[in-house]
Amino acid sequence: MSKLQVISDKNKKSSKIKNLLLKKIKSYQFKKENLIIVIGGDGFMLQTLKRNKNSNKHFYGINSGNYGFLMNKFSSKDIIRNIFNANSVSISPLEMIVKNKKNQIKRSIAINEVSVLRQSRQAAFLSIKQGSRQIIKKLVSDGVLVSTPAGSTAYNLSVHGPILSLHSKKLSISPISAFRPRRWKGKIVKDKSKIVIKNLNPSKRPISAVADNLEVRNAKSIEVKISNKIKFNLLYDKNRSLNKKIKIEQIRKETS
Repeated sequence: MSKLQVISDKNKKSSKIKNLLLKKIKSYQFKKENLIIVIGGDGFMLQTLKRNKNSNKHFYGINSGNYGFLMNKFSSKDIIRNIFNANSVSISPLEMIVKNKKNQIKRSIAINEVSVLRQSRQAAFLSIKQGSRQIIKKLVSDGVLVSTPAGSTAYNLSVHGPILSLHSKKLSISPISAFRPRRWKGKIVKDKSKIVIKNLNPSKRPISAVADNLEVRNAKSIEVKISNKIKFNLLYDKNRSLNKKIKIEQIRKETS
């Protein structure tokens, strides 16, 4: 078992929280093995998770960014107690496999979403399959997005995709500024599905594929599926679980 790690983003607020936390840990003689405390925003947490994708560690996030959906609120008074009493949730990322115009294969994982985006001024021409089943033969749009439940309140919600319950075992496929068919709102599929997105006109209408924040340009085909081999164990304060945060967003969307 490895020792506790505390890592922070490179900004003043994160460094200040880290220094306060290290003093607390020392004074309480705090020992909690196999734990990484991550201080920063959602983007920094996503980077940290990807760097540690082959570990079996637990991650407790402390928000020093803006929204901090994946993080916990810092409380100088209660932080040690909050970490000890935190509840664990296990999530699996998406695996993105991209073939580019040179027939090179690029792989990456995405905890929130895989987004396929037009790379030029012209709209993308895409086909989408769920396994061998055709979902849509030709989508003319700015792109399409495949989201996990954990990521369904992020970019997916911004493109008017559905918010998925954490334990729904579903994925969301949402169009980005659909032009034809204009009224297509996307589709919710089982998380065991393999989704294949193809560029119908790669020479004239190039597209890029983005796994959270990693971009592959000039994509010809993109395969997206859940990677069940990887599981991230995230820790949340009892009164602010990830599932509760998602439910709050569902209510907010329904009443807005």
